[in-house]
Formats: sequence, structure tokens, C-alpha cells
Amino acid sequence: MNKLFDIIIWGTGALLILAFLSLFAGMLAELAQGEVVKSPDMNKIWFAVRLSLYTATIASIAAIIVSIPVAYLFSRHNFLFKNFFDTLLDLPIVLSPIALGAMLLIFFNTPVGKQINNLFGPFVFEVKGIMLAQFFVVVGLSIRLLKAAFDGIDVEYENIARTLGYGKLRVFFHVLMPLAKKGIISAMLLTWGKAMGEYGATVTLAGATTLKTETIPVAISLSFESVDITSALVFITILVVISFAILFFVRSFQGKGI
Repeated sequence: MNKLFDIIIWGTGALLILAFLSLFAGMLAELAQGEVVKSPDMNKIWFAVRLSLYTATIASIAAIIVSIPVAYLFSRHNFLFKNFFDTLLDLPIVLSPIALGAMLLIFFNTPVGKQINNLFGPFVFEVKGIMLAQFFVVVGLSIRLLKAAFDGIDVEYENIARTLGYGKLRVFFHVLMPLAKKGIISAMLLTWGKAMGEYGATVTLAGATTLKTETIPVAISLSFESVDITSALVFITILVVISFAILFFVRSFQGKGI
């Protein structure tokens, strides 16, 4: 029975890894085929890469800034309807990004949304819309990751600091934040990576306009629509490399005693 158990777990793991490797190998083989390869539009590629890096960075930084106090609130305090609000903030993790983008689009057609759009926008079919869509998609994930980081820190550290005369603000910045450093950095990288790959909410709110709102995922879709397989494969390769590098770094970073 022990041998059978080992065969099952190792065999299942090997098959799943092989399936993923086959996907990547097939993509690279297609890219290397002579009849497929042609000179891609480098201006289009660099535009999509730059726009993705810019919007994902802004959106993820904003998400982390908002998530830190919210995650601390849910980690350290109990209040009325806490489970309800905690579940509400988790919705972006499981909700379809297209549905979330549609909700944003509908919101900007309301009187309040129109006023916000006039004051801080425009958001609809604009680059600002990309960042807003990415923010709402990743903020739930960032809250969840940061809450887990705060939950993993013994509250006694804060209590001891308070007995030594530290105020709440000083305890937060001089005790809790340094202890949560690894979790905060990991959350930032993972939310940034998710923002880089966001498509559904982005294309619903900001549209898919070439050389305007064309992030890497949008560029992949537009390339397939125009039967430009080479550019699509290049964009996919870039996104896969970035995503793999982020995940590999986070795992390596979390394994170190930093």
C-alpha cells in the first residue's frame, strides 16, 4: 500500500508538471516554426510592455497602501458584521473580472460616477481606467495576503511595546511593519504580477485600443483577432517569463530568513 501511495502522488505530480511543460514547449515550438515567424511590430510590443509596467505598478502600489490599514483592521479588531465586510472585500478574488469591469462601467454612468469621472478622470476608455480596473481586481488579493501576514505575528509583541510607552502609531510602524516586511514585499510582488496579467476588467472599462489602452493581455487578444500569431506568441512569452520570475522570486524570498 505504501508503494501504491507513492506511485499515486509522484505520478500525479509528474503528469501535472508535464502538462504545464507541454503547454510552454508547444508555444515555443510554434514560435520557432519558419512559416509562423515574421518580424513583429517592435513599437507595438514596447508600447504594450511599457503601459503594462506603468499601470500595474501604480495599481499595485495603490492597492498595497489601501490594503495595509484595512488588513490590520481585520486582523486585530472585531466589530459588527466583520465577516460580512471581510467577505465583501474578498469578492474580487472570485468574481469574474469582466463582471467587475462592467460594474465599474455602470458606476460611471451614475450621477456620482459621472461627477468622479469629471473630477479625477476620465476613466472610461482611458489609461486611468486601466489602473482603476487593475486596482479593484488586485485589492482583494492584497488584503488577504497582508491579513495573513499580520495574523502570523504574535500580538504579544505589540502588547509589550505598548507597556514600554509606545503609542499605537509607533507600535504599528516600528514593531508590526518590520515584522511583516517579508509578507508586505511578497504581497506587493504578487499583486503586481496579477495586475500585469489582468484582462477582463481592463478591456471592459478601458477598451482595447491599439497604442492607447493596449496592455500585454489586451495586445495578445488583438494579435489573435488580427491573425498576427507571431506577436501574440511574443506577448505570451513576455507575460509567462515575468509571471514565472515573480513567483520564483517570492518563493525564494520567503524561504530566506530576511
